Amino acid sequence: MALVVLILVFDLGLFNRKDHEIGYKESLVMSSIYVSLALLFGVWVWISKGSEAGLDFYTGYLVEYSLSIDNIFMISVIFAYFQIPRIYQHRVLFWGILGVVVLRGLMISIGAALIHEFGWILLIFGAFLIFSGVKMLLAGDVEEEGIEDSRIVRFLEKHLRVTRDLHGHDFLVRKKSPKTGEHVIYATPLLLALITIELVDLIFAVDSIPAVFAITTDSFIVFTSNIFAVLGLRTLYFLLAAMVNQFRFLQPAVSVVLVFIGCKVFYAHFFGKVDSVFSLGLTLGVLATGVIMSVLMPARIEHEIEEEVEERVEERLEEEHRKERAAKRKKSSGKKAPAKKSGSKSAKGKA
Repeated sequence: MALVVLILVFDLGLFNRKDHEIGYKESLVMSSIYVSLALLFGVWVWISKGSEAGLDFYTGYLVEYSLSIDNIFMISVIFAYFQIPRIYQHRVLFWGILGVVVLRGLMISIGAALIHEFGWILLIFGAFLIFSGVKMLLAGDVEEEGIEDSRIVRFLEKHLRVTRDLHGHDFLVRKKSPKTGEHVIYATPLLLALITIELVDLIFAVDSIPAVFAITTDSFIVFTSNIFAVLGLRTLYFLLAAMVNQFRFLQPAVSVVLVFIGCKVFYAHFFGKVDSVFSLGLTLGVLATGVIMSVLMPARIEHEIEEEVEERVEERLEEEHRKERAAKRKKSSGKKAPAKKSGSKSAKGKA
């Protein structure tokens, strides 16, 4: 936990003290740093807890990383809906990580307690993973419902006092209420995007956390593999968001991995633990095959999400510029008006 806090302080204090648009190169560099930290942490686990624990960490990290790819797609949809400019997106993702650490830590603690008391619950996790994998494999590329139809978004917009305008990088702003005339606190689109991303991540965690518990029941390894994967993917978001749809064979590969892990739970219960080296090798091989096939046979599709984000952001920025220009014209005309009035009076006096 202390290491995660240190990493986040380092991120915000050194790399992102000021709001700026993160480019593909910076995203790749930052993600490489986080992946390197995860690999080094795995070495420490290997040395301090043994080779089996180290292999379990790497397998859990790899599975969690793969499962979170769909989360990247949903984040891009959420940013598009709330029209969050790229310059503020890292700020939302950064503060979102804090919520992820707390919520996932809580879920993992509950899961570990249940497994300790009721060992048979792992069989339920295994059956759930097999069901999820088969369902994901059969679903294919079905059309997702728009984020505007989400119950989460409808609930937030109904129960929170919301302003549609951005106010810099602020999540909350004090404005005059049109009903009472008093200055009250409003939630900005940044806060709505943050809360929605947190809740969506919680839904995705229902799949990913049982998957890692099926690999190991060590709550320390489950938690650290989850958090390191989330940290790495959030920094890689700015690169992946534009190309996530091109990995069309990754979802079937993840489906196969989920089914394998679910079957592994039943095998371990009735026959004995599956070798960790075999599990890591098979997981890595299946996922690598999905990525390689996606590269060799790319999908011929347009990046509709990316285009929509850019279009909406440009419209919002243009609208803000128009408001600023109108305010300046109004202010300048207000200053000139008295001078014209006095000038006209003097002209009349002379006449």
